[in-house]
Amino acid sequence: MESRPLRYFVAVAEELNFARAAEHLGISPPPLSRAIRQLESEMGVTLFERTTHRVVLTRAGTVLLAEARIALDALQAAGRRAQRAAAPEPQLVLAVKADGDAGLLEPILARFESEPAAVPVAVRLCDWQEQPRLLRQGEADAALVHEPFDHTGLDTETLATEPRVAALAATHPLAARDRLTLADLGLRPGDVHRYLDEIRSAGRDLAQLLTLVALGDVVPLLPASVAARYPRPGVVYRPIPDAPPAVLVIAWPQQSRSTATAALVRAAASVADAVRDRHAG
Repeated sequence: MESRPLRYFVAVAEELNFARAAEHLGISPPPLSRAIRQLESEMGVTLFERTTHRVVLTRAGTVLLAEARIALDALQAAGRRAQRAAAPEPQLVLAVKADGDAGLLEPILARFESEPAAVPVAVRLCDWQEQPRLLRQGEADAALVHEPFDHTGLDTETLATEPRVAALAATHPLAARDRLTLADLGLRPGDVHRYLDEIRSAGRDLAQLLTLVALGDVVPLLPASVAARYPRPGVVYRPIPDAPPAVLVIAWPQQSRSTATAALVRAAASVADAVRDRHAG
């Protein structure tokens, strides 16, 4: 199966409209329609139910959409990794959300430098939950990322599991209490990840977020390490024992055969073990 028909199929599946998909692809609708019909003929399945009013994915189309996205990402990633491998000075790209490393980034990089397979590391700062996409598309070799996220095509190693704290304005009515519950914030355990996604979707960095906290505009749930690393006037942190923990992992592509990436994962796991032993002691 060639990549072009798959790209055409994904475009139609995402738009559920042949005209819009054709515009997105830069072709006219008739050849797009013919290409989809030829793909259906080659596969022996119907991918779309078409009427004069709408286009709907069939069950077979739904399955192919998930697989096609993975396949196209893998092709794109292979090309990008080959280009980077051919660079005069190969380097490893590590994707990290700024302030989302639980304080482990610098120790990991320092430990990695002592590995025989070490190469220069370029740290790519990215938005919340952007790391999995960068890994799947070949723009990064490894990433530090918080759960939950889509693990498709990725392997992971857990580095840190932290309790969560609420960040509140010092003038907030709940700031006088030593600890809080999710119910105090009007949340249930099943609401936490949705609540976190809403905070993250605003696209703010930690400094901006804490400014809004001090103004009393938001009450985010943050990993406990943030409280120790980012004290701020006008902001208090209160533990929430019944909140799901913040889990930080290092992730990398399942198909990776890079000795440098493997060495970075070993270095990260070693640093995480040392931190856990120190806290346990």
